Amino acid sequence: MPVPDWVAPLVDFVFPPRCPLCGTGVASHGALCAGCWSSLVMPAVPACRTCGRPFARPVAADALCAPCLARPPRHDGLVAATLYTDASRRLVIAFKRGGRMALAGLLGRMLWARLQAAPLEPVGPGWLIVPVPIHRWRLWTRGFNQSALLGREIARHTGGRLLVDALIRTRSTPTLGGLGRKARQRVLRGAITVRPGARAALAGARVLLVDDVVTSGATVDACVRALRRGGAASVTVACFARVLDEALPQDAVGQGSGLVPG
Repeated sequence: MPVPDWVAPLVDFVFPPRCPLCGTGVASHGALCAGCWSSLVMPAVPACRTCGRPFARPVAADALCAPCLARPPRHDGLVAATLYTDASRRLVIAFKRGGRMALAGLLGRMLWARLQAAPLEPVGPGWLIVPVPIHRWRLWTRGFNQSALLGREIARHTGGRLLVDALIRTRSTPTLGGLGRKARQRVLRGAITVRPGARAALAGARVLLVDDVVTSGATVDACVRALRRGGAASVTVACFARVLDEALPQDAVGQGSGLVPG
């Protein structure tokens, strides 16, 4: 919830705003210092029309990357605010494991800005904003669904309708780190489904599926499959960070290699 303008000076006096990554003083709460901001890596252009994977050389505007040509994704586009490096990893960990829910504002604004710049259908009123679900046990222990908080920020900026429980995770699944594509699919088979009461809202809807980190895409793929079966007309994916080491500058690859999101 944004702080009212008349309260902000008092809050800043009691709790001086600091960069959430390094602690350096900044102008306002929910902002990064210049150094930490410059350490984030944003997806470059030109990029794949479907999944946003950056290309190494100029290509046609509607070009597809090799993975999308080999195995066309079920979604209608993927937008990432950042590529997964040490800086974005630390933000995500502070957000969802450190309980710093206030970071949803910063991460959500960055994702909204990328959505505005993406060569996809603009997200706005009439869209459904659906977060990737977490199992109820994890929700009880963590206290919140980080993807739902990001979705709330995007809904606030775009005017879309947030539907936090459109998808449910029917069973707790282990971490997918280290598993191959087929193994990930087996783990997730039947684990994510549409809540029966959400089918009416999903019928013919344009959906923005929101996640904090996209690694292999297996979880997103399971969600998109469920949404399609539930009647969604289109599903676009939005995430804060995307694991894509081959698209990183060499110095960033050194920072991010070996960092597997939870």
